[in-house]
Amino acid sequence: MSTLTPARPSLRGPALVVVRQHRWTLWIAGGLALAAVIALVATALWSAHVVDTFESGPCSAEGDPGRSCYQPVRDYLDSMGALSGVFNLAGLVLRVLPVIVSAFVAGPMIARELESGTFKFSWTQSVSPARWLAAKLAVPAALLLAGVSVLTAVLTWARSYADTPYPVQWHDAPVFSTSGVLPLAHTFFGMCVGALAGLLIRRTLPALAVSALVTGTALTVLTYRRQELWPPRTLTGETLNAKEGMWWVETGDLTSGGERLTGTVCSQSASEADRLQCMTDHDITSHYLDYHPASHFWPLQLVETGILLALAAVAVAVAFRVLRRRTG
Repeated sequence: MSTLTPARPSLRGPALVVVRQHRWTLWIAGGLALAAVIALVATALWSAHVVDTFESGPCSAEGDPGRSCYQPVRDYLDSMGALSGVFNLAGLVLRVLPVIVSAFVAGPMIARELESGTFKFSWTQSVSPARWLAAKLAVPAALLLAGVSVLTAVLTWARSYADTPYPVQWHDAPVFSTSGVLPLAHTFFGMCVGALAGLLIRRTLPALAVSALVTGTALTVLTYRRQELWPPRTLTGETLNAKEGMWWVETGDLTSGGERLTGTVCSQSASEADRLQCMTDHDITSHYLDYHPASHFWPLQLVETGILLALAAVAVAVAFRVLRRRTG
């Protein structure tokens, strides 16, 4: 005699429903992502070709090009500036994407169903509220993180492959925020904030606006406080041997007792005698520079990622708790 056991709950059915509901959005997003990848690869290859062609000629972009080379150099720099703009545009899209994702998850995906009442149909088809919400999170998480991973990798490769005369620094916000694992963390955080906002507000437009505002504000704050996420190194001395690639955090003067005077107390534009007298008056004996070397790229990335993942986990936990309380 066999006993019947209930089928184990699966997300496959609810996930397919989510995909079907938003299939046009997914097709459009996938098409745009593919177009972005093609544009980045083509731009990188064309940039390398333009550089090779220019460097094989008689002119140089270094120093005074001379009258005969003035126009070729100008055309070359203009062309490379336009090509670099493609990378900047791609980076801007990656930085704005978490806000767009947050707004979409909060509004069209969750709040609109709660506002219109269509969620009731799903809940009466042997789909529990928890599975309904899990599917709403799992589908965009899988698709978005896969797509963002590809875009981030292609953008990083394109920047390094294209040897442009407009180099970028690893610590520049448009570069740092679109490199490594941060784009994934930003996107996941925005998605979780959107889910919580949609469940709390339950109205499409207000949820959309609030989630976008919260996500944008949080990421902006982290961007401006990023240099504090890992202890910087310090250079001291009468002259600071700063190297290329350093991320300057803070610079200033040191007194004989080791006290820090933030900024430059004595103006460098003053005469040497006036500057020395100023240093004597303020008991300044040397200078200091707090900085992050390039080796701090991954520690800074991982700390910020950890913060975002922790906040995302809190948002998801609160979202499920809100759903449980409202559905019993």
